[in-house]
Amino acid sequence: MPDTVPHDVLIVTGMSGAGRSTVANALEDLGWYVVDNLPPQMLRPLVDLAVHPGSALPRIAAVVDVRGGKLFADLAAIIAELRSRDTVRVVFLEATDAALVRRFEQVRRPHPLQEDGTLLDGIARERERMLEVRELADIIIDTTEFNIHQLATTVTEVFSPQGSPGVKVTLESFGFKYGTPTDADIVADARFLPNPFWQPELRAATGLEAPVSEYVLAQEGATEFLAAFEAMLRPVLAGYARENKRHATIAIGCTGGKHRSVALIRELADRLHVHPEVSVTVKHRDLGRE
Repeated sequence: MPDTVPHDVLIVTGMSGAGRSTVANALEDLGWYVVDNLPPQMLRPLVDLAVHPGSALPRIAAVVDVRGGKLFADLAAIIAELRSRDTVRVVFLEATDAALVRRFEQVRRPHPLQEDGTLLDGIARERERMLEVRELADIIIDTTEFNIHQLATTVTEVFSPQGSPGVKVTLESFGFKYGTPTDADIVADARFLPNPFWQPELRAATGLEAPVSEYVLAQEGATEFLAAFEAMLRPVLAGYARENKRHATIAIGCTGGKHRSVALIRELADRLHVHPEVSVTVKHRDLGRE
């Protein structure tokens, strides 16, 4: 695996069926602006946009392939021209004939160059047309043995900015009486702790306020729960990163989503913030509904 850093403009090309869509989606998840099925002749203005001072699109990836028909014939010359004046990198995706045939058969679609022949005829024509572009590639990825998750993970490893978090985590408090969050990956229940609602001096306050937070965290089992929950999340989040699951929602609920869950989510956020491989966002879904 080559060591690289993100560049302003990336051209993604290669064999049909080798995973261009998966690579495009992974790059989008990393914050790249991705243009699919771009005619090669449009690369010049795209590069001009990317390198223009103050551009709102600092990282652009263009997917270019034989779907461009006769326009694709100019790709190699255009790449050479662009490299004479700007930083442009080319990623070429390939796979064995057997792997490509299997993938086309799974989706029951013809090869774009198949015409009246077989899948192998179309693949052979494409390989011939791709030879010159392949020679210009900075990175060649053979996806024969990859599933879509492994390919996305490879893209993330190569093109993630230095020091970027592996998983973006949303920590969400909620009230069970309003329903469990449908998008939560992990749900914990804070109703094992005494409810501050029954303390007259705390009833109107929320878990964002110190008296409620201190009350909740002082209860038997509260700090033990947080320590165990954090310890459980470490291998889970590391596994998410390996499986290219880049976003995770972790929810803690109490009865109304006002006191206990809010206080615990705030404390958990403070604990996870110390892990550089995790980016944390806090959401209190039901706060203010009562």
